[in-house]
Amino acid sequence: MSGGSLAGAVALVTGGSRGIGAAIARHLARAGADVAITYDTAADRAADVVAEVTALGVRSVAVRTPATERGAVEAAVLEVAAAFGGLDILVNNAGIARYGTVDQVTDEDLDALIDVNIRAVVTGTRAAIGVLRDGGRVITIGSNLADRVTDPGLAVYAMTKSALLGFTRGLARDLGPRHITANVIQPGSTDTDMNPAHHPAAAEQLRTSALGHFATPDTIAETVVHLAGPTGAHITGTVLTIDGGQNT
Repeated sequence: MSGGSLAGAVALVTGGSRGIGAAIARHLARAGADVAITYDTAADRAADVVAEVTALGVRSVAVRTPATERGAVEAAVLEVAAAFGGLDILVNNAGIARYGTVDQVTDEDLDALIDVNIRAVVTGTRAAIGVLRDGGRVITIGSNLADRVTDPGLAVYAMTKSALLGFTRGLARDLGPRHITANVIQPGSTDTDMNPAHHPAAAEQLRTSALGHFATPDTIAETVVHLAGPTGAHITGTVLTIDGGQNT
């Protein structure tokens, strides 16, 4: 087992095959945690992340989990807990984006956004509560759009991210007696393959940025490790926005 602040801990990162999720998996592993990830279609990328994690001297597995399917996330949580002997850290990272003004958003878009961005978080967390060890962590990746919507076409997506705030604050109260913390990290523009910093739309995204550049997935991942480790033990019910000042 690798050493580090999370040595011996078991973590599950949903949507961990690429982007922010993959960075979170790598950073948790570097801190010593065994790390399982879920993925939907990117089997090759998920295998690459598992290989990177196991090369760090910890255990890892990837579980295919279509988040739009009822029961899939709960099953993945229980599978990981059974395989690894429990769970200490749940990172609700999986999410999707569908854009359009309210009159343009279809019922299919609405159902998908709610199923992945809200329902899967709630049901996955519900399953995790039964297997999380006391002193564990629930960390949810949201969006700075939950607090401030600067452009048209984002209303429904922002709504699903705003729901995570109330859920997490209530969850912190529910889990406090077991010393399990619950927090939300809200990234702003972050350089991933889904939202590359070199894309033509990047300049428009950064017009409100105080720092004038995108975050990296590693920046978000380092904050997850902080919350997951001993230094995060007294942080709960909190929203940490990492957006380079876009919401200031």
